[in-house]
Amino acid sequence: MGYKVAVVGASGNVGREMLATLVERNFPVDDIVALASSRSAGREVSFGDDTLKIQDLAKYDFKGTDIVLSSPGAKVSAEFAPRAAAAGAVVIDNTSHFRMDPDVPLVVPEVNAHAIADYKKKGIIANPNCSTIQMVVALKPLHDLAIVKRVVVSTYQSVSGAGKDAMDELFNQTRGVFMNNAPPPEVFTKTIAFNVIPQIDMFMDDHMTKEEWKMVVETKKILDPKIKVCANCVRVPVFIGHAAMVNVEFERDIDATMAKRALQGAPGITLIDLESEMEYVTPAEIAGEDNVFVSRVREDVTVENGLNFWCVADNLRKGAALNAVQIAEILVREYM
Repeated sequence: MGYKVAVVGASGNVGREMLATLVERNFPVDDIVALASSRSAGREVSFGDDTLKIQDLAKYDFKGTDIVLSSPGAKVSAEFAPRAAAAGAVVIDNTSHFRMDPDVPLVVPEVNAHAIADYKKKGIIANPNCSTIQMVVALKPLHDLAIVKRVVVSTYQSVSGAGKDAMDELFNQTRGVFMNNAPPPEVFTKTIAFNVIPQIDMFMDDHMTKEEWKMVVETKKILDPKIKVCANCVRVPVFIGHAAMVNVEFERDIDATMAKRALQGAPGITLIDLESEMEYVTPAEIAGEDNVFVSRVREDVTVENGLNFWCVADNLRKGAALNAVQIAEILVREYM
């Protein structure tokens, strides 16, 4: 049995990755529809060997649609997702709008797949923030082993997380530096080429950025509300792939050997040991990969029961499109 699937935001980085991931994983699709704003209507996107013509989201009738994979921006999701759910579709939304709604499950399949069962409350399932996803995938086996007490994370996030225009800005500024004619920043607050920017999303009243706030509250909702999280999110001049240096304090005894053993057998994780040929992994090496890559696992001797590790993932795949498709796979296998 196949399903009718709509991909909202099909003209964007994540939307195109969603279409590609559905094909790669042989998701049971009988009918596929690509949707976006009126500005993109009529443009074509690939779906395997086929080409889809993008339709106008504002005019689309969701009646008869089984699953919606959505990544159009929070304001757009706020308007159309309830409409799609009311028409009988289950919406898996990649935007921030529904994540902290208590009636909407926030799901990372390797961590809390059981939460998918709550989709019936509103017909919507939320995909977490890209950096949150890769961190909680790595934390889950360690939390099961020794109970995470506190996390301090510093992220190094690629420009693709801010969309195609952001990737173009990095490319054009980098080229412009060598031509002594770098264009001024438009997408970012500062020049991104050959630079790092300690701001992702807007500043809040407590001087955290919204991206940092997302990592705090989403980790609590997904993994454990008792975990204390200190997040520092930085944009770096990398096209694809987010990285994070994570410092964790545990309630129970744990050492690097125990941690590596737990990570080695955990779903969705590839552990790279310093003694291996690769030693550690960087974003440039994992673009297009599905797993979260963990390396540089070591003990933090400044606190009791402390560990450090480095984790890297493709933010367009596991950080967005793949996670949504994995949710859809569980949804059709166990609930539909």
